[in-house]
Amino acid sequence: MDHLTGGYAHVPVLHDVSFTVPDGAIAGLIGLNGAGKSTTIKHIIGLLTPTTGTVTVNGLTISQDATAYHQQIAYVPETPVLYPELTLKEHIDLTISAYGLPVKETWAKADRLLKMFRLDNKLDWFPSNFSKGMRQKVMIVTAFMTDAKLFIIDEPFTGLDPLAVHDLLTIVQERKAAGASVLMSTHILATAQQYADTFILLNNGRVRTTGSLADLKKEFGMSDANLDDIYLAMTKEPAAS
Repeated sequence: MDHLTGGYAHVPVLHDVSFTVPDGAIAGLIGLNGAGKSTTIKHIIGLLTPTTGTVTVNGLTISQDATAYHQQIAYVPETPVLYPELTLKEHIDLTISAYGLPVKETWAKADRLLKMFRLDNKLDWFPSNFSKGMRQKVMIVTAFMTDAKLFIIDEPFTGLDPLAVHDLLTIVQERKAAGASVLMSTHILATAQQYADTFILLNNGRVRTTGSLADLKKEFGMSDANLDDIYLAMTKEPAAS
């Protein structure tokens, strides 16, 4: 994201926001409610159009080739979004079609994830049959069965049982090791501190700072701090004009 300003009609939310999610890294997107995290994600996935600035994923912008751009991204939203008239199997088939993926190889990936999240015996179920946590697992399966270069997970632990949280973190680390980029927005700062390689601190629609935990400690002059301490210090700062 390069010098992006944007938001909603006549309501600017983000102001000159720039950051990079490196290949093979997990970046934690951190900030209070209303700081601009969801708006940032909506600009990346193309739901919002910036006033100025650009978003580039794997060398592509949405204006160059919208289909190819979207195929670089897999998104797990905070609130699951499923088609009520499609079964779990049909959601997987739809994802394969949307991303232009090879059927046999991709179903093998999906089968592994379905077993991991204990959904393999529910292929004929409709979304109305699933609990919120199970719907969230469907979103995780359909995201991580793709070959996306950027995985965006927004408050991914909401509604998940501890085993599912462990399994999700396992596959996130697998994709990181394979060279993908992961942008994780979460309020569970202890988990972010443990798993993220770099952080983007958003405050009032602006990037307060970016970097590793060591970089943040230096920036805030808090050598013994954890991410919670730094987060609290940021929230007490006056808003930028």
